[in-house]
Amino acid sequence: MTEKDKMLKGLMYNPLDQVLSKERYEARLLFQKINSLDENSVKERKSLFDRLLGKTSKFWIEPPFYCDYGYNISLGEKVFMNFNCCILDVAAVKIGSNTMIGPYVQIYTATHPLEVEARISGLEYAKPINIGKNVWIGGNATICPGVTIGDGTVIGAGAVVTKDVEPNTFVGGSPARFIKDIDNS
Repeated sequence: MTEKDKMLKGLMYNPLDQVLSKERYEARLLFQKINSLDENSVKERKSLFDRLLGKTSKFWIEPPFYCDYGYNISLGEKVFMNFNCCILDVAAVKIGSNTMIGPYVQIYTATHPLEVEARISGLEYAKPINIGKNVWIGGNATICPGVTIGDGTVIGAGAVVTKDVEPNTFVGGSPARFIKDIDNS
């Protein structure tokens, strides 16, 4: 099994593997170009985002934008990401249609072992993140590895989401906690 296979299966893998290092480098070249384009380069920016994400859905991402690979990010229709979003897409990140993501939101699938010996080995692993449709994630929120956020949910600004969030709820704080149900009927 290759290091990439291990990474995609959520197993411990070596992030310094040549193939993975090359893919991260190529993603950086693309998002650096995206981030350097002026406001008159909308078509070129969209084309580069399509190359980076391998998608052609209708979405809007305000640069600057950062990610590890790009190919592990799946966007539904009409997804909006504001300035300075960072997605560490070592594992799959699925974002449903009509989802709005505020500025400085961080979405992290990558994680490390808690035990010192395992952590200093340099190996890491990842857990996928699933964000439902019609979700609003407030600015500066952090979504931690392995989290699922249900449809119609609002994540408050600055929240640190460490656990799954039920559909149609409002959560906030650090760590994020239930604040109230949302009537989306």
